[in-house]
Amino acid sequence: MIRRLAGAALAVSASGAALTAATGPAHAAAPAAKVDFAGTVALSNCSGSVVRGPRSRDGDKALVLTNGHCLETGMPGARQVIIDRPSARTFKLLDPTGRKELGTLAATRIEYATMTDTDVTVYRLSSTYADIRRKYGISALRLSLDRPRAGTQIRVVSGYWKKIYSCKIDGFVYRMREADWTWKDAIRYTPECETIGGTSGSPIVDAGSRQVVGVNNTGNESGERCTLNNPCEVGKDGKVTVRKGTNYGQQTYLLARCLGVGNDVVLGGSCALPRPAAAR
Repeated sequence: MIRRLAGAALAVSASGAALTAATGPAHAAAPAAKVDFAGTVALSNCSGSVVRGPRSRDGDKALVLTNGHCLETGMPGARQVIIDRPSARTFKLLDPTGRKELGTLAATRIEYATMTDTDVTVYRLSSTYADIRRKYGISALRLSLDRPRAGTQIRVVSGYWKKIYSCKIDGFVYRMREADWTWKDAIRYTPECETIGGTSGSPIVDAGSRQVVGVNNTGNESGERCTLNNPCEVGKDGKVTVRKGTNYGQQTYLLARCLGVGNDVVLGGSCALPRPAAAR
């Protein structure tokens, strides 16, 4: 399900994709670092996190990562890509324990948003990373440049619910389909991550490196096939698999590779994120 809350009602998310074997060997069991709520935020209907990429500098305007289906203007349509749209969205920044709201961060624009191939929104804030650290003592979470591996210990950190889910990456889904949307190479969790509405947009944190490897977004609620709230997995051979009660996220290493100087999402070239139709 698209794991957000719309007012009092649960709003759905899209997801569904086929299971494929993980590339490369599973991680050796690295000692898990403590993952807390530092860098996470609560939205009105979802979760999110303050993130930075490999080229981000302390003086850059900070970015908040959440799901495409968490947009305040409603879920993007299939094949729709939104860039550089003004936004006045606000986010509650949490302390490391998750029990205290340190303050409110404000967006100035939607840097990038889509539910095509992935399910992601990136907001640009009015504050720099240095501003946030100076005022609140909080540093941004780092986006990993590397594709994660099956067996990795992960934490799904929900700022909305102030809850951390612990599990492993069970595997990857070639295509995941939910209603009108299709996502590529989705992360499937082991059963311990029983994410619910409001956890949409939570960062998926590698427990060893403490870097963000994905963003939580959906799960199959009632066992239906490829419907809203019931994503299905579609294999390379076209075979559809339904896993009732299984939850999923979207990888973020492609986003990390698309963040250029000044924290702009630079589309085209080596960036594999979908582009707006007019830019293709």
